[in-house]
Amino acid sequence: MLHDFPFPFTDVLFGIPAVLAIVLYLAGVFKNNRHASRRQWPWIRTMFWFFGVLLSASAVIGPIAEASHGNFTVHMMGHLFLGMLGPLLLALAAPMTLLLRVLSVHHARQLCRLLKSRLSKFYTHPVTATFLNIGGLWLLYTTDLYMTMHHQLWLHVLVHIHVFVAGYLFTISLLYIDPVFHRFSYIYRTLVFIVALAGHGILSKYIYAYPPEGVPLDQARTGAMLMYYGGDAVDLVIIILLFKKWFQATRPRTRAVSVTA
Repeated sequence: MLHDFPFPFTDVLFGIPAVLAIVLYLAGVFKNNRHASRRQWPWIRTMFWFFGVLLSASAVIGPIAEASHGNFTVHMMGHLFLGMLGPLLLALAAPMTLLLRVLSVHHARQLCRLLKSRLSKFYTHPVTATFLNIGGLWLLYTTDLYMTMHHQLWLHVLVHIHVFVAGYLFTISLLYIDPVFHRFSYIYRTLVFIVALAGHGILSKYIYAYPPEGVPLDQARTGAMLMYYGGDAVDLVIIILLFKKWFQATRPRTRAVSVTA
């Protein structure tokens, strides 16, 4: 593995957006809470955002990022933080809801038009998001891409941006935390999620048996197990949240039927 990446450069490249994300979110919370007529922003969402940014950034900044170049197990830990747990926490922070609260009416309408666009519909479609997320991982770990990205800085940056963005799109395509203008049924999202679970699980088993080029067998097996069981833990949270919302959406209808009967 390559160890001569300019880490101060990558730290700055990823660190500035991470700091800005926290500062801008806190500014939005402060602006929202200044208005007595608005409901106070839940502190738990602010904590979700802070830890979501922190976990995501830890995969590309600092000791985990540096160690991941020479240790596949550490790399896989970073993958879980950057592509799964971090995006989940960020989605639970409801950033679009906060942004719509603090924007002016004119800019809020512009944002809504963007969220209603065909481009937004395409990238937040559960199938598209799953293809970008799971398909991207298959491409990374079953081709020469994993080894190549350790020798090309631009590719290293691009891959990590893709993992994060694809993980976030996948999460918000299943869990409707923020306002959603292109909705899909719970059954449809659940079926897509099952396919994604299968794809992620099969990939982890494939890595266990056939490590990426240049990865020692022991590291590959430990990393594959971390990917399998760590991914299952994050997916379990998504399942609970998805089914909870499904139950809440059908409960009023059930009550109405029981009253009529």
